[in-house]
Amino acid sequence: MMRVVLMMAALALPASAQAQSTAQAREIAALDARVTVLEGTREVRNLQRAFGYFMDRGLWRQAAQLFADDGTVEIGLDGVYRGPERIEQYLRLLHGGQQGLIYGQLNEWVTLQPMIAVAPDGMSASARWRDLGMLGQYKSHAEWRDGIYENTYVKGADGKWRIASLTLHVNFVAPYKEGWARLEDGEGLMRSQVSVDFPPDASPSVDSAAFPAVNVPPFSIPHPVTGREVRP
Repeated sequence: MMRVVLMMAALALPASAQAQSTAQAREIAALDARVTVLEGTREVRNLQRAFGYFMDRGLWRQAAQLFADDGTVEIGLDGVYRGPERIEQYLRLLHGGQQGLIYGQLNEWVTLQPMIAVAPDGMSASARWRDLGMLGQYKSHAEWRDGIYENTYVKGADGKWRIASLTLHVNFVAPYKEGWARLEDGEGLMRSQVSVDFPPDASPSVDSAAFPAVNVPPFSIPHPVTGREVRP
């Protein structure tokens, strides 16, 4: 009813006033769309940061709760795990089988270089991140991990953002002491024993090529200037 009243009022205005009113409406709509994208970008960034912090301290349940009901996680060659419950089990088993880190365990999931694209309707998003992992066990072993995230996110009916899919394209896991320069082909990327004992819901979807081979995970986000698909 209010929309009809406003339309009638607009029609009653002189032509110049109607044009001004239309221009203002378009400007308001453009600003509203921009705010929607900016808010979505902020929420996605905070969501991914929360995942990194939870993983750092072994809070597997809290990390899994960041995912949508049908959300997925895929790390390296381990395959795809679907749903918060399965994701929690996988993350826990992958890091020792307990809630929280064990004494002397280092599990730093440093997430850098965010490249985020929110859909115009503000209901979904894609993002690419750089993964730098500092991993190891006190007086036992220490590793570097390098990789790229290609993730998707959705906004639920409750207004909260969740991870729809998290895919970590692992480039290598290399001993800290010897470094990545000495890796042989295939040595820096292997399927974990956990994924063998606790099989995934789907087979790996990522390219198995890893350092020293050159592997550029596909870009889900177009070039920010040309708007074209990025092809390696």
